Amino acid sequence: MQKTNLLLLKYGEIALKGLNRPRFEQKLIDNINSALAPLGKFSVKKAQSTIYVEALDEGIDMYEAVERLKKVFGIVNICPAARCEKGMDSIKETAARCVLDMDIDGKSFKVETKREDKRFPLKSPEISREVGGAILRAVNKDGRNIRVDVHDPDILVQVEIRDDAYIVADIISGAGGMPVGTGGRAALLLSGGIDSPVAGWMISKRGVALDAVYFHSPPYTSERAKDKVVDLAKILSAYTRGIRLYVVPFTDIQLDIIDNCPKNYLTVIMRRIMMRIAERIAVSNKDMALITGESIGQVASQTMEALYCTNSAVNLPVFRPCIGMDKEEITAISKKIGAYETSIQPYEDCCTIFVPKHPKTKPRLDEITEAEKSLTNIDEMIEKAIEDAEIIKV
Repeated sequence: MQKTNLLLLKYGEIALKGLNRPRFEQKLIDNINSALAPLGKFSVKKAQSTIYVEALDEGIDMYEAVERLKKVFGIVNICPAARCEKGMDSIKETAARCVLDMDIDGKSFKVETKREDKRFPLKSPEISREVGGAILRAVNKDGRNIRVDVHDPDILVQVEIRDDAYIVADIISGAGGMPVGTGGRAALLLSGGIDSPVAGWMISKRGVALDAVYFHSPPYTSERAKDKVVDLAKILSAYTRGIRLYVVPFTDIQLDIIDNCPKNYLTVIMRRIMMRIAERIAVSNKDMALITGESIGQVASQTMEALYCTNSAVNLPVFRPCIGMDKEEITAISKKIGAYETSIQPYEDCCTIFVPKHPKTKPRLDEITEAEKSLTNIDEMIEKAIEDAEIIKV
């Protein structure tokens, strides 16, 4: 990354939002300010479909700033930039200095120009030719080797002519998507596995803010299992700008299901009760949907028939971002977002400790609802579990 205290942030879909565009842009700016606040004072301003982020305090770690911005949904590209006067001598000198600061020996480059200020006397191709020549001369004088490649360059040097001139010699990919907070709120059923954190990340990428619900069954699930889920919520919160995590005591309900329901229906009935509790918590927070990490056919409780039975327990829509993905695809995203190493820690959650040997893969809803009639005081137990839930702000 070139040395600088200035970053130009580019966004994609937001530019297509018509009359709603200012609201999306302002939310993105708010999320950027939130992400950077622990590092020091920044100026964050918008102009011409670009957000300018400039460090105002001395000694701010711009590498850490970039790492934080890579987790802000809505940003497509992060461009470390150098600002200079809007004259060709200054532009050529600045562009050459930016390239010389990089690891360039033996590499190829190309210059592209965006002339937003149409009053500038030279056109874009002319600017690019002159800047490219200045870079070649400076590099040769420095005793290093670089060549021009207009088709597939190692380094793309961008010259932007705006109110001032800006030189960008490094483009870093952002997370893309939409700013969190522009797509409503939802409640994520967060377990300690690989899938649910990925589902939360994927739905947040579409601008959805999250609450999370975790079901804890001591002494069958340990405090380490709970700590693991809290750690996963912390990882997600870097992308979601914060999460309220509800830790719901589930032992009494789970034991009641085991004692009174057919063994091959245990998992589906347990999931239905979880959904009912999560829906109650979601409604109290004005969340508009439930999110799960389920994928069709991955386990017995995720067949089409089982998912139908699970959905019928609630009225809120249930979104499953991983529904058509296989385990390898989900695992790749888990590693990408930094959740995988935490997810594979060997602390079981309540969904795995009482799995029946022969679960029903094609349950019928009428049989499930009939089996649930055997549960004792389930409505009161649900009410108590919600009342006793621990709320952790992450």
